[in-house]
Amino acid sequence: MNGIDAAFQKNRAAGKLTLIPFITVGDPDLDTSVDILRELERAGADIVELGVPYSDPLADGPVIQASSSRALRHKVSIVDCIQVAGRAREQGIGLPFILFTYYNPVLQLGFDRFFRLLAENDIHGAIIPDLPFEENEEVRTLCEANGVHLIPLVAPTSKERIRRITETAQGFIYCVSSLGVTGTRTQFFGGVEEFIADVKRSTDLPVAVGFGISSREQVERFGKVCDGVVVGSAIVRTIGEAEALLADTGTREQGLGRIREFVQELKG
Repeated sequence: MNGIDAAFQKNRAAGKLTLIPFITVGDPDLDTSVDILRELERAGADIVELGVPYSDPLADGPVIQASSSRALRHKVSIVDCIQVAGRAREQGIGLPFILFTYYNPVLQLGFDRFFRLLAENDIHGAIIPDLPFEENEEVRTLCEANGVHLIPLVAPTSKERIRRITETAQGFIYCVSSLGVTGTRTQFFGGVEEFIADVKRSTDLPVAVGFGISSREQVERFGKVCDGVVVGSAIVRTIGEAEALLADTGTREQGLGRIREFVQELKG
């Protein structure tokens, strides 16, 4: 069974919410990204999105854009990001991984090599936010053939497209909680719960919500109406704030501890 399915099934059976942190791989460096993955697992994360740094991240807000810029200064590539998953496996980290990447890095790498690397490094899913549903048939078919879930994003503006998107989905449905790009928020658009309910009526797959969730209070709010939450900018910001601690061997464990404690707070 795909690890993503297993994580959701386990939590559903236990009446628990699935927590999906996002990190930008290579921020602040690749070795630290592996260490952060270990802390996320210790903190109770269920699945992790591995963000590939990209120079033109259309879906990402300023916090994740800044983290991508930091990683790109070290010339972190999509191959590096995929191989971080393999390094994590070598250290005994068992979390299911989803690669969050834009389409151009995949195209430049080539489909054959892309899927071979995903298999070699035990990555269970992919999110490609700039690949429209109407144009994803080739990638979706290749994902199915290679045992990788192509996770669809569904936005409040999707409306009549919701059922068509969810009919061919695998893994879970990623609901975008707010209009615009990623980033921490104190307010969500007024119809968010109704939107999530519409999505849930269209599918038997788990439904997760992301874009803007940054506190335990918000996790609890959305946990009442969905199966999982994705937390990105708040975790990436916490990593950025701990950069100086992580860079010093004398304070590295303190920096990692801050990240672990924040995720533990989210998990409750």
